[in-house]
Amino acid sequence: MTQSSGRGVAARLRAAALALPGAWEDSPWEGDTVAKVGDKIFVFLGDESIGVKSARSRTEADEWLHRYPDDASVMAYIGRHGWNTLRTTGAIAPDELLEAIETSYEIVVSGLPRSKRPGTVG
Repeated sequence: MTQSSGRGVAARLRAAALALPGAWEDSPWEGDTVAKVGDKIFVFLGDESIGVKSARSRTEADEWLHRYPDDASVMAYIGRHGWNTLRTTGAIAPDELLEAIETSYEIVVSGLPRSKRPGTVG
């Protein structure tokens, strides 16, 4: 994948993440862009990778590492909680990356108090 097509994938992923109900962009640390729902991050958005909550447990999240050993890795600091870094410029298809963002969003939303979930009044 060329660098310019990698940027196209990154832009598509960012747009898709921010189109999810209640999603908003934030830059909590210099140089990092994330998408949040409520006050929780559900995806770290980079030019060449994304960071997602791949599963509720590290064991389940390890499936990505087995399927894509060159393009998936455990995220530093929060990896033990099921977070992975997925390269957007490697073998993982853009549709799978979109699905990973949606899965991360669903996991994070399900952990929010009902009153903070998108579409709820309270």
